[in-house]
Amino acid sequence: MTLFLAKRLALGLLVGGALGFGYQRLIGCRTGTCPLTATPLRAIIYGAVLGTIWALGARSQS
Repeated sequence: MTLFLAKRLALGLLVGGALGFGYQRLIGCRTGTCPLTATPLRAIIYGAVLGTIWALGARSQS
């Protein structure tokens, strides 16, 4: 794994996790019945997975 790929992976995890947490806090489920955002941990994991997919799926310009 190259250093560039490792940085993209870490950035995707961090940004996705932060956005997942923000979504849960600002918009998330108030009753606790929503399967993806019922708890902050679940929202962070879901956001981190999506961020990782986004980071690994993005193509390099060079």
